[in-house]
Amino acid sequence: MRISEEVKEALKTKVPVVALESTIISHGMPYPKNIEVAIEVEQVVRKEGGIPANIGVIKGEIVVGLSKSEIKYIGSAKEVMKLSTREIPICIMRKKDGATTVSATSFIAERAGIKVFATGGVGGVHRDVFESLDISRDLEELSERSIIIVSSGVKSILD
Repeated sequence: MRISEEVKEALKTKVPVVALESTIISHGMPYPKNIEVAIEVEQVVRKEGGIPANIGVIKGEIVVGLSKSEIKYIGSAKEVMKLSTREIPICIMRKKDGATTVSATSFIAERAGIKVFATGGVGGVHRDVFESLDISRDLEELSERSIIIVSSGVKSILD
């Protein structure tokens, strides 16, 4: 796991660090709005006195504190895996690029020593669950983590 120097220094000196998921960059919004929003969110965290730590996987390496060029890369790359905790080892082993969901971000953030995670919405059970069997790992993963999550709640498209 590679932690940016800025995030390392902030953790060492007890400056607040806010983990951010990268799925919104790769899968949540169209290009180039996705990159603009990611950078705006980082600016808001900085304005409020924190250090942003966008989390993702670049060519099989977990990165905590994506640089602007890495954010642009994740936001424009064509084959970025959407990672919950169960896909992280596959992405690493295959040396792929990956964007972290709430579950993967909280898992990685906790291991990096980050105590706060901000996201727009948390995943849950999809409305057509009996056909799709689509149940997010987010709620279960958050129940196992010692991390504060700041969010607007469960995503509105869910049951």
